[in-house]
Amino acid sequence: MQEVHERLLACLPRLRRYARALTGDSASADDLVQDTVERGWARIAQWRPDGDLRAWLFGIMHNLHIDQLRRSPPPSMELDDADLPAAPPTATLDLRDLEHALQQLPAAQREVLLLVALEEMRYEDVAATLDIPLGTVMSRLSRARENLRRLMAGQPPAATLKVVK
Repeated sequence: MQEVHERLLACLPRLRRYARALTGDSASADDLVQDTVERGWARIAQWRPDGDLRAWLFGIMHNLHIDQLRRSPPPSMELDDADLPAAPPTATLDLRDLEHALQQLPAAQREVLLLVALEEMRYEDVAATLDIPLGTVMSRLSRARENLRRLMAGQPPAATLKVVK
């Protein structure tokens, strides 16, 4: 059990980084990480020892975040300068623009983009974490990258697809 405890603790920096990117502010991110670790530890018997603990925890975080979004309106984004590295003023502005553009992406695209680009997860692990098909991961990632490029260039994001029955 000590080994699992240490592995869980080793996941904390990545959990916090992903939570910060999902929520847009450090206080909500800390709350989300705490809730994730609490739920993960309470249900550690459900984790398969041969599975990826990080992906399992990200799945818990994703589900908690979705539940929170359903219960309340999305929070406004708070940029904490302590989270930004010391950089020349133009680089800091670029980081702020990127963070603002990320928050404008639809949640489904932002989640996939962050897990692949920021957390360096394999597509298969992202699919398992978010409980979506692999093809959906790839299409959301493609749309997210394109929309992020457009937003960073000052253009509106591409129109979202509508379900036709």
